[in-house]
Amino acid sequence: MISVLQLGTLDYATGLRLQQKLVELRKENRIGDVLLLLQHTPVITLGRNAKAANIIASPDELARRGVEVFECDRGGDVTFHGPGQLVGYPIFDLRSFPSSDSKRKTLGVIEYVRRVEEALIRTCSDFGIPTQRVCGLTGVWTEGGIERIGNDGATGVPARPTPASSGYEPAGCEPAKIAAIGVHVSRSVTSHGFALNVNTDLDYFNLIIPCGITSRPVTSMQKELGNPLSMREATNSIIQNFGEVFQIQTLRVENLDSLLGNNIGIPMKLPAELRNLQREEEIFRA
Repeated sequence: MISVLQLGTLDYATGLRLQQKLVELRKENRIGDVLLLLQHTPVITLGRNAKAANIIASPDELARRGVEVFECDRGGDVTFHGPGQLVGYPIFDLRSFPSSDSKRKTLGVIEYVRRVEEALIRTCSDFGIPTQRVCGLTGVWTEGGIERIGNDGATGVPARPTPASSGYEPAGCEPAKIAAIGVHVSRSVTSHGFALNVNTDLDYFNLIIPCGITSRPVTSMQKELGNPLSMREATNSIIQNFGEVFQIQTLRVENLDSLLGNNIGIPMKLPAELRNLQREEEIFRA
């Protein structure tokens, strides 16, 4: 079972500390697999392979726009997180999931990333946006005239047909990135994850060279459809599609206490830092 915890809007430092604590608990088998869903206040993050030069805005410009900058241990280069973007952090033990590869018993990292991509592709499809994988690149892209990757058995689950094109015209003539993925795996437990541009202000991406790719634009579901979407509906779609793609039941939990309580064998007296995170969550929800 995947426990799904919706956190509202968090600053990046708080979200990162929460991930780190949950990863520790998952490694100790004190909690099950968890999917955190949230939005971040404006932040630029640099992955392990990031080049600082891919932040093209000056420190003064970043400060003026209220954008923080963080280095982290996920894969990938530079990206932006902010309001209107649905961010997901799966804290999964890959050994919990069987592999579709006959040479492996449990899920490998590449197969895991492909399944995350598939869940995002299905979510875009639910709203009538045809998307694809792009050869040699991680993430999800709107359809266009470049080489793309089909299902090819990599995820172990059948790919959905792309939605009918009637009524949909892409916002641009070339493929554009609509969802970014950057993950970290330690002792088979995942952290970091994906960012789906739902109603994101795309002007923020002009502050960086997204993922270090100069030749491909960034888009959002709102831009593709010409109108804003309900974040609640996008969240519901993500949860359903994660359950389908990972072929496991999902269960929404109300808060950190529900996730870490006695029902899973953890004392209700939480570590002080997690209690502080709980208070911050309540503040952001107010």
